[in-house]
Amino acid sequence: MFKPLELYIGLRYTRAKRRNHFISFISLISTLGIMLGVTALITVLSVMNGFHKEVRERILGMTSHATISAFQGNLKDWEDAIHLSESHPHVVGQAPYIEAQAMLTNGGKVSGALLRGILPEYEDRVSDVGNHMVSGAPSLLKPGEFGILLGRELAYLLGVQVGDKVTVVTPQIQVTPAGAMPRLKRFEVRGIFEVGMGEYDRGVGILHLQDAARLLKMNDGVSGLRLKLDDLYLAPRISRELASQLPGIYRVSDWTQQHRNFFSALRTEKRMMALILFLIIAVAAFNIVSTLVMVVTDKQSDIAILRTLGVSPGSITWIFIVQGTAIGIIGTVGGILCGVLLALNLEGLVHRIEQLFDVSFLDPNIYYISSLPSELNWEDVTLIGGSAFFITLCATLYPAWKASRTRPAEALRYE
Repeated sequence: MFKPLELYIGLRYTRAKRRNHFISFISLISTLGIMLGVTALITVLSVMNGFHKEVRERILGMTSHATISAFQGNLKDWEDAIHLSESHPHVVGQAPYIEAQAMLTNGGKVSGALLRGILPEYEDRVSDVGNHMVSGAPSLLKPGEFGILLGRELAYLLGVQVGDKVTVVTPQIQVTPAGAMPRLKRFEVRGIFEVGMGEYDRGVGILHLQDAARLLKMNDGVSGLRLKLDDLYLAPRISRELASQLPGIYRVSDWTQQHRNFFSALRTEKRMMALILFLIIAVAAFNIVSTLVMVVTDKQSDIAILRTLGVSPGSITWIFIVQGTAIGIIGTVGGILCGVLLALNLEGLVHRIEQLFDVSFLDPNIYYISSLPSELNWEDVTLIGGSAFFITLCATLYPAWKASRTRPAEALRYE
């Protein structure tokens, strides 16, 4: 292994500037390139983590971590299922629900929507819809009064506000003297919510569980049970554990299944973005190769003198590995510091830039997420720093090996 001599000479070559300023300039560019690549990679991945977290929270604010529903028909014994789930240490909330597709009309305006029947006193346990109310509140839904909460975009499309009436048409058929007719019922708009996801703001209507049961002729049954857990990543395992303890056959789903394609696309996007940005570090590593090759050429006579003094080829190799590694460490550590500081203060920095130049990067009239969220993940920082250091270390191997192959007699022939 290398000795203090190799370390001393390698560091000496790193900071030496008198003989060839161009080599020193290339060395500086290599260091700045690694620093820029690491900074960009940490910042971009932190922004992507922030967007992913924001989208995940908005989705889970309206759905649930896991659901248990009857395999066929209605879930009759949902109260027993609630009592069973309350005994589980990881379950922090549960609520029954009824879901069905319907059509909402007002005048000549028509829109399809997903109807969700809820119990207002249970809903706060599993969703955040109460925190996203533009007007009204879930507590205004009373059994028998046929009130409904609409997403903001859906209400705008139907041209209704709080206090107006909408007609809900279900696909179920009822026989009348005039023939077979779809079931329909007038509902009063009791509130408007805005989650920030078009899937819900445009396509969901919320009503009381008993009103939904009467409208859909479900009697005392419900579609299923929604669960909220203390750790959302445990949803697949815990939902199956609870379903296995209930009598009968049940259908189990969780948030990873309900939006599998979407979250899979987000993960793929993050991986590809990281791969693209790693090319910046790779380019800087190529600069290290060129820097060390020029240093080896410039130091031919020095290497030859060291060899004649008894320094082994392995020691010569370590001298140039130390030099390249020093460049990599300085660039990587500097990039990590800059990236972490930028990621932690990015939202405030972007806000100040918007105020200073009177611009809006994410117009709230266009984008659901109007701020630039950033979530620093220390696992990403560790992976980026380790990968950058490994790439720079690999870049030093060929020039260092080339230096160790120098022949003293040939190098000193014209000295």
